Amino acid sequence: MTNTWQDIKNADVVLVMGGNAAEAHPCGFKWVIEAKIHNHAKLVVVDPRFTRTASVADYYVPIRPGTDIAFLSGAMRYLLEKDAIQHDYVRTYTNAALIVKEGFGFDEGLFSGYSAEKKDYDRSSWDYELGDDGFAKADPSFQHPRCVLNLLKQHVSRYTPEVVERICGTPRDKFLMVCDLFASTAAPDKALTSLFALGWTQHSVGSQNIRSMAMVQLLLGNIGVAGGGMNALRGHSNIQGLTDVGLLSNAMPGYLTLPKDSEPRFADYMKTRQFKPLRAGEVSYWQNYRKFFVSLQKSVYGAAATADNDWAYDWLPKLDVPNYDILRAFEMMNSGQINGYICQGFNPLQAFPNKQKIRTALGKLKWLAVMDPLETETACFWQNHGAKNPSDPSKIQTEVFMLPTTSFAEEDGSLTNSARWVQWHWKAADAPGEARSDIAIMAGLFRRIQAMYRKDGGAFPDPILNLSWDYLDDAHPTPEELAKEINGRTLTDWKDAAGATVLKAGQLLDGFAQLRDDGTTTSGCWIYTGVWTERGNIMGRRDAFDPRDQGLAPNWAFAWPANRRVLYNRASADLEGKPWNPNKPLIAWNGTKWEGIDVPDFVPTSDPKAGVGPFIMQAEGVARLFARDQMREGPFPEHYEPLESPVLNLLHPTVSSNPMARVFDFDRAQFGKVADFPYVGTTYRLTEHFHYWTKHGLMNAILQPEEFAEVGEALAKEKGIGQGDWIKLSSKRGEVICKAYVTKRLKPMMVDGKPCHVIGLPLHWGFTGAALKGFGANTLTPFVGDANTETPEFKAFLVNVEKAPGPVA
Repeated sequence: MTNTWQDIKNADVVLVMGGNAAEAHPCGFKWVIEAKIHNHAKLVVVDPRFTRTASVADYYVPIRPGTDIAFLSGAMRYLLEKDAIQHDYVRTYTNAALIVKEGFGFDEGLFSGYSAEKKDYDRSSWDYELGDDGFAKADPSFQHPRCVLNLLKQHVSRYTPEVVERICGTPRDKFLMVCDLFASTAAPDKALTSLFALGWTQHSVGSQNIRSMAMVQLLLGNIGVAGGGMNALRGHSNIQGLTDVGLLSNAMPGYLTLPKDSEPRFADYMKTRQFKPLRAGEVSYWQNYRKFFVSLQKSVYGAAATADNDWAYDWLPKLDVPNYDILRAFEMMNSGQINGYICQGFNPLQAFPNKQKIRTALGKLKWLAVMDPLETETACFWQNHGAKNPSDPSKIQTEVFMLPTTSFAEEDGSLTNSARWVQWHWKAADAPGEARSDIAIMAGLFRRIQAMYRKDGGAFPDPILNLSWDYLDDAHPTPEELAKEINGRTLTDWKDAAGATVLKAGQLLDGFAQLRDDGTTTSGCWIYTGVWTERGNIMGRRDAFDPRDQGLAPNWAFAWPANRRVLYNRASADLEGKPWNPNKPLIAWNGTKWEGIDVPDFVPTSDPKAGVGPFIMQAEGVARLFARDQMREGPFPEHYEPLESPVLNLLHPTVSSNPMARVFDFDRAQFGKVADFPYVGTTYRLTEHFHYWTKHGLMNAILQPEEFAEVGEALAKEKGIGQGDWIKLSSKRGEVICKAYVTKRLKPMMVDGKPCHVIGLPLHWGFTGAALKGFGANTLTPFVGDANTETPEFKAFLVNVEKAPGPVA
């Protein structure tokens, strides 16, 4: 989230699209109700299904799964055509005026530089035209045909209301009503907030779904302001923390990235990380990348990381592919390239696509270690549960180790919520039986592995033998010790100009601005520097005081980075430093510095007259309507059909789906055709269950005991399906037999003149726990991922449905 949960109450328009906040995030949804009651905000829900969020909305708008980019591109066309944009914001705070290189183009679904042979882009033409000074050229008058704003107008010109209706199935009048509501927030004292979740991410164009809405918000001037922003609603209490501390295959803590094979030397690596400013006077804060990296390496390797060995750069793995994501991991497992797997806090057999492929891949391992508080389907993948998990244990050689862990309520530690708040929690109960904390299990594994390397040697022992492991009890590092290590310390005495000692060696740092690149500071995650300082555990603060009741609560826990509650908040003020909305100011220029109720996302003493842009992490200093080379399928979002779609792409049928989507050759043969699977399936969660955990709880199992699918009344009548009947859902990858819930919440949409039916599939059931056994929705879903994050496409795929006899008792 760029803003906070509480800040939602400041919005004038709330858009829930790509999520279902009332059901999936019921506690946070109260702030939407606050906005409706106290700010008279309008709530708009755009969703294939009439959800519980839609039931309290002012406007509900249907949309076919997988067509969000067409809808939002049409909205951008409307805003630009009607001149309903915040002009000063767009001109100065976005790259609208920057001029793109000659040679950039788009034709028939492909941007310039595409190679059909490589199935990849040469992205060199996706950049700015540079002057002799090395800075990007600009035309603030917007007369140049290749300035970003004109290229954007040209790109979205095809998305007329009629085209949006044909692609999305959204009635034209409802689409235009949403556009009007968007346009109403282009006024400086109005704001729209966007709430989204997995409904946008779990697509082969998921990253571009989110970018599309970010571009709408930039045109409206709604980023960095109270009641605005792009607010990803995280479904798990610590999924934000997972990404923050680098638990993705190509990431390191603090959104630093692992080196590539093409960067064998530290100098090569830094050339592509320390971004030089692309406009005169801009901050380009990633110029500090070296400070963050060196401090991280000192935290990991201690005294063994030195300037002489480039801070142990050679000990880092180098990526030979962009990402070893979950899809690639199971593809490699399935082909025998991975033979051991540690599964920590995950349930891939239920959570990853094409359940049959996942089950087969797990059966090819030599060993599988599962760390989890509960007995998961993944740990029991080898068991035969009939059609719900067909298996012959005698033919599976995988040795499975089940390592029971504590749950979050059975240990001290921190959780990071959607709003980037790092909050400390305290142990509520002892763990049962022989359960150990994840920390204790990982410490035990590391100590044994390190001892083996010491005894037996190995091909590359350096990163294992030199790992810093400086804890009071090396078998049981405490959460407090780890929190302080993540925060960071100074390794030398620091003195002020008068020679007085400011910080003694070993003292905790106050913020990431203190990090250095000379090896004298440590930090396990630079954006978390400040969570535990010499003042104590900042994450444990519980002061709910809220200046002007504006939804910031600055003394509650810690918000990364720097306890900043609203990202890009410099953009909440005009070019002179005066708040766009004087009734809801965040920060303002007082003549000598920036001050206000939030921590400025800016150099506090930077005079507005200097013209420094508010988006300081970008080399341009401004937000990007044109993404340059940062998105694999193109610098502008483009509508691509899901890999399984009921129709060809109306705009360019020869390039119907995302040409850069993550697809392996084996899985192409697993894609179904509309002739065999004529309906669109989409997955979602229920309020009564949390993924695959709560089916172990009796109360939750009573509330939602049995696997079902939602079928619209029109389709149910056509198929002769009654309420509660047994049905068989099928895709090219498998079958699910479950109960039918016949509902008014799913209605057919007219897509290019033909009715399109959507079937809804809750995802919670499996063959462990207290609930009745189920197949799992991922039995049906395709093994394909987003082009940038490789997130699986769970939200749009083809299925068939028919009435079926019930299971034999």
